[in-house]
Amino acid sequence: MPSHTEENYLKAIYKLSEAEPGAEVSTNRIAEVLHTRPASVTDMLRRLGEKGLLSYQRYRGVLLTPEGRRLALLTIRKHRLWEVFLVQKLGFAWDEVHEVAEEMEHISSPLLVRRLDQFLGFPQVDPHGDPIPREDGEMHRPEHLLLSELQPGQSGLLVAVKNTSQPFLQYLNKVGLGLGCEVKVLDKISFDNSLEISINQAPKTQISAEVSRNLYVTA
Repeated sequence: MPSHTEENYLKAIYKLSEAEPGAEVSTNRIAEVLHTRPASVTDMLRRLGEKGLLSYQRYRGVLLTPEGRRLALLTIRKHRLWEVFLVQKLGFAWDEVHEVAEEMEHISSPLLVRRLDQFLGFPQVDPHGDPIPREDGEMHRPEHLLLSELQPGQSGLLVAVKNTSQPFLQYLNKVGLGLGCEVKVLDKISFDNSLEISINQAPKTQISAEVSRNLYVTA
């Protein structure tokens, strides 16, 4: 089994590659996401390459092999299942679970993960609306719209958030936005593309263009 650090690298590379499908992931981007030095990244990439988990060429970038992708998705699966457990069974808020799940995702017992999935009722998404990979490594990705794509007069249900950082989630808590909320776009301000919205038919709230680009809705 890969070490905790190796799992973190595989997970980070997978997420970066998903943001730009087909593109090779640069060492600088990996270093930025993992808050480490590019030289340390290069050393780890060599090690993972020797284990057959990725393809790496210096000055070119990184691509996961099928086995590297499988292990990355397994780590993501465990992380998201633990987030569901923490919210549904232990009463954590959605902005409190990430750091705890970062530690619990490295538990390697396949039986425990299988039992956890069953105990939770085989959830499809985590508390932030991200899909949970199945045991076979497949992951269903629903087609959602960004809130920024809606036009004035259109409505949608908030089903996922792109930015899952604690400050962003706490901001959403403050303005009353959570998964399942009905959001109606009342106006789009042409100057900065900020939106005036109504949340669950409440009086209007204004959010920035950056916030609207990090919220997924179903129309």
